[in-house]
Amino acid sequence: MVLDLTMSMAILALMGALATIAGCLEDLESDVGSQSNPNSQVQLAPQMNFLHRIYNKAVSGEPVSNGMSAVISGTVTVVLLDKGVFLLTSIALGALVGAIVLGIFATTSYAGRVASQARFKQPLYMDIMRYTTPSIISHNFIMNVCLVSLAYIQYEMLGHPFPIPFLALIWGITSGAVGSSVGDVHYGAEREFQNREFGCGLNTALSGRIVIKAESGLRNSIDNVWFCAKYGGPVTGLGLGLVVFLSSWPATIIQPKTQDDFWLTIIIGLIIVVLLGIAHRLVEYSINNAYGPYKEEKNEKEAAA
Repeated sequence: MVLDLTMSMAILALMGALATIAGCLEDLESDVGSQSNPNSQVQLAPQMNFLHRIYNKAVSGEPVSNGMSAVISGTVTVVLLDKGVFLLTSIALGALVGAIVLGIFATTSYAGRVASQARFKQPLYMDIMRYTTPSIISHNFIMNVCLVSLAYIQYEMLGHPFPIPFLALIWGITSGAVGSSVGDVHYGAEREFQNREFGCGLNTALSGRIVIKAESGLRNSIDNVWFCAKYGGPVTGLGLGLVVFLSSWPATIIQPKTQDDFWLTIIIGLIIVVLLGIAHRLVEYSINNAYGPYKEEKNEKEAAA
């Protein structure tokens, strides 16, 4: 029993580590491709006469695009495993295929979006496409490796009834959702709009007025991902890692075998959710006390000016 529990905790720790890395890389991939919350503002910038050098792919929402990439990776991995290819090689090749497909979508999306804005004189910078697209592919590749590995552990070691591609799809959507909810704040509010006070929101009349100058020269997506790698990416990874770890921890500890054990696992999970909700409310309360309410009146004055 001790050995089983020890092995279960080791597997759970490995799953949490894989999810943490995947979440971090997912957020950074969306940052380098401008697929996070400020994406619409980057699209509006040329219309407001703010020409920029920021990659703007936004194939779709983060959950959908990451789910697509992950399920392709999982499907290719399963096919290669059926052909007798080694496990790590299969996962790596599957992740590469999924990342390349995402890179193709990113390239066509970016070029098509800029071409549609020709009337606003927004240039299509070939150097931005040339060195930003490989960064998107590499970030997504690592995410795919982690998520497919996570799906394989669930299916082969834990006996999950769902197949590997479906589990990879679920985790891809989940990582994109966590990136949209956790990582966006540390990208849109703190990088693209550094000329706004914290928590001020964005008036409609100020749409598209992104910050286009970096520390040296014009800002680009590599500057954004460099900034986000210090905080937004790690926080997103921590968020996804906690989702995996805390959602599996009660069942790992209790190892339910009877109906009462299952109910105890559910109750512990609900207690964890309640405690997290209380912690979130306390953090929000402390931030409001530290920085004050939203600065809507100042935004209205700026818009009028």
